[in-house]
Amino acid sequence: MKKLRCVIVDDEPLAVRLLEGFVERTPFLEHAGSYLSPTEAAAALGPDTDLVFLDINMPELNGLELAAMIPLSTKVIFTTAYREYALESYSVHAADYLLKPLSYVKFLTAVRRLAGWAAVPESDENGGKDYIFVKSDGKIIRVDLPDLLYVKGLKDYVCLYTGQSRSPIIALATLKAIEERLPATRFCRIHKSYIVNIAKVSALERGKVIVGDESITLTDAYKERFLSLLR
Repeated sequence: MKKLRCVIVDDEPLAVRLLEGFVERTPFLEHAGSYLSPTEAAAALGPDTDLVFLDINMPELNGLELAAMIPLSTKVIFTTAYREYALESYSVHAADYLLKPLSYVKFLTAVRRLAGWAAVPESDENGGKDYIFVKSDGKIIRVDLPDLLYVKGLKDYVCLYTGQSRSPIIALATLKAIEERLPATRFCRIHKSYIVNIAKVSALERGKVIVGDESITLTDAYKERFLSLLR
């Protein structure tokens, strides 16, 4: 499937960084640029842009005005904190509307719908499978994703903890490589060395994420995305 080339336009740097992270985590999207200035974006947007994530309430040129300048072949998903803009956004043929604070689940639902993936279950992020295979101790072992509690990274190795055994599966892989194989709406990195299964989180207490018998520190770099998946 051809990747959709995406541009982000928002005058809030934090919102831009959040959306960039969402785009990078979505296999069928390609980040083609970000703009804090809507006037700069208006000058730069070309016919090769498939999709624009566009804030509405911006200085100089608001998102509705910018959207009216964008070719109809380029789809627009509005991102705004103001619910009252919803109806007006569809008057300029918006493909969708996301209300801030943004969550990855709602983001993914919108872009899947746009890409014709509305009928694809979330597990299809892993090729339609609810399991992965990893190399461990000279064998190839199947890991069922619903049973996976969390993954811990150790340099060139990872430890996969499941509900079936107290001992982890130790696999020759990087944490980043495993992260790319896990469904992004169900698994979340919460620390540079840990990925957790959202469905297995039992509590969040004093900056610690409780998964099974483990208490894992939630670091600031991953906090916003993790909290968005809990909503």
